[in-house]
Order: sequence, then C-alpha cells, then structure tokens
Amino acid sequence: MGMEKTRILVVDDEENLCEILKFNLENAGFEVDTALSAEEALAMNLSIYHLFVFDVMMGDISGFQLADIIKKNRKMAEIPIIFCTARDAEDDTIRGFNIGADDYISKPFSIKEVIARVNAVLRRSQKTEHAANDDMTISYNSLLLDRVSKKAYINGKDLALTKKEFEILALLSQKRGRVFSREELLKVVWPDDVYVTDRSVDVHITRLRKKIVPYDKNVVTRLGYGYCFEM
Repeated sequence: MGMEKTRILVVDDEENLCEILKFNLENAGFEVDTALSAEEALAMNLSIYHLFVFDVMMGDISGFQLADIIKKNRKMAEIPIIFCTARDAEDDTIRGFNIGADDYISKPFSIKEVIARVNAVLRRSQKTEHAANDDMTISYNSLLLDRVSKKAYINGKDLALTKKEFEILALLSQKRGRVFSREELLKVVWPDDVYVTDRSVDVHITRLRKKIVPYDKNVVTRLGYGYCFEM
C-alpha cells in the first residue's frame, strides 16, 4: 500500500476558485475536497484533514468564525489553517493570526505561491505536531510555556518572564519558522498602547533572550523583516 495522501479542505464561496485550487493542488499530489460555505464545511467530518484553506468573506459564517469554531475543538485544534482572501488589510491579517492561522494569502495570487505556502505550512506543522502536550502548553525540548499560569520553564525552572516577554515568546514559539514584523508584535502584544514604539519590541526581545538561554539562539532576528523562533 502507498502512503496516505495529505488531505486538504478548501472552503470558498467562489465555485470557480474552489475548482482551480482543487485541480492544481491535486496535480501537486494532494487529496482535495471543497465546500462553498462554512455551513457546508461544518456538516463534514473535518477531523480527517491535514490542512484547511479558508476564504474570509463568506455568507453567514465568515472564515474567521469557522476557524474559531475549529480551534475550540480539541480534535481539530492542531490542524493548520491558511486564509486565502481578497481582504489584505493589516488588521484582518493580525486577527487571522490571533485566531491561530498559519498563513495568510491575499487574492489575486499565483497558484505556485499557494502550493509553496501549503507545502511550507505542512512542513512546519509536521515538525510541531508532537511539540505541545495539549492546547494549554507549548513545548520545545526542555522549554515549556504554560498558558494557564502564564509561566515559562526550562528543565522545570521558572524563568520569571514579564507579561510582555511571555506573550512574545508564546507567539513566536507557537508559530515556529514564521517571521513576525515589529508592527505585528506591537499589535498583538501591545494592542491598547498607542505610544509604544518598535524600539520597545527590540528591548523586550533582548531581555527575553537573556532569560531563555540556551534557547536565546532560537529567537532569530531577520534583518528588515522582524523576529522568528527557529528550530
């Protein structure tokens, strides 16, 4: 018997786009199903899929709402999600990542770009699928973040992170390999602080690195882009 194919579900109310994505992703070796609404998707057995590709602007239930429903289901919380939409406003992008999206592609897009991003997200998710003990913890080797107590540990030792340091580390370590710009980090970690600057992000990253040795080397600066947690 051959290896089981990776299953992808595309949910978009544009039937032509669903068919184009289905055709090209199947040509790339994936098994693809489509749904024309969130309601149609929710009537399916979603736990069989390895990746979701959701449009944002759909009927009564948006792609954001559909993703939120899925992320609250323990059986499906770890299945990666890519938003594929004409809405490319920065606030929408941030909202998507806050819900737990793994990537965000703005229409119009090239099929090659979609396939490349699908492959990248799947590679990242396969590396991290056993990393978390449950939805409330993030772990990487001996580094453990407890989202209930808001504490981080290395080999069981409390790192005494501040609230902002914990939130930065949680965001970066949950989406390993993804680069977050300073603007994105500011919007997620300092959502209500109008006066905070890019420099604040750099200062907090510097302090964070000093506290998480030897994992300081995993928090990488990508010049001109931002920060990411690399494995």
